[in-house]
Amino acid sequence: MTATVSPSVSMSVWAQARRRFLANRAAVGGLIALTLIALLAILVPMVWPHSLDEGSLTAIGQPPSLADFHWFGTDANGRDLFVRVFFGARISLAIGLIATVIALTIGVVYGATAGYAGGTTDLVMMRVVDILYALPLLFLIIVLVTILGNNIFLIFAAIGAVEWLTMARIVRGQTISIKNREYIEAARAIDLPTARIISRYVIPNAIGPVIVYATLLIPINIIVESSLSFLGLGVQEPLTSWGLLINQGASQLDSAPWALGFPATLLAITMLSFNYVGDGLRDALDPRQR
Repeated sequence: MTATVSPSVSMSVWAQARRRFLANRAAVGGLIALTLIALLAILVPMVWPHSLDEGSLTAIGQPPSLADFHWFGTDANGRDLFVRVFFGARISLAIGLIATVIALTIGVVYGATAGYAGGTTDLVMMRVVDILYALPLLFLIIVLVTILGNNIFLIFAAIGAVEWLTMARIVRGQTISIKNREYIEAARAIDLPTARIISRYVIPNAIGPVIVYATLLIPINIIVESSLSFLGLGVQEPLTSWGLLINQGASQLDSAPWALGFPATLLAITMLSFNYVGDGLRDALDPRQR
């Protein structure tokens, strides 16, 4: 006889988690900030009177002003920074999200397989993780980007393919803690395939730490992309990202500090917001708080 959890109990658990999250003012504030930045990243490039590459010789290095809709000023080529900063937000957030999805997919499947299999399989798989951990991850990403080229989609793949190691360890630990519980034993007793047990029972029950780590991995991936773009190995013109804008702004720090200040400030706000949301989710999903 298998133990089951009624839908009402399950909904009650999630309802309690939602209430705890909404009670965390910092987490809610971070979520609001992220939502606002994401909306601006979508809408501003669509409705703003200046385009991404529209430059003007008469507007080179113009400071922030409400005149002519140059709210963040202009860069060394006379291009409006407001539209460029929020188009850069679109690219940076997309890289952070897509690379995180890739990393989580690899890490969750790898960690769940290792933890459920146990024995020699687990030992060998985790030794591979240990070896990769010993290598400088940013260096590996730079090597991959250098080999594969600066295509934006390859940047997604390169970052995601390297950032899965911690997730694999987290999911492996969760899998080991739940693989001998009653519902897993019941699934084995009716001869369910291992792949189905892992996908239907193991991974869903390890989803809490996965969600929390995802909110922390997104800003890490944004920073990695920004570092690559700052080094000239990431997003290239005519596209832009926060890392590329910060790189360009750093070269104009004396003459046009706003070119560095606005993208750097938005990047910092985004990092803090993701951290607050991650902390809020961690506390909300902590079983000790139930």
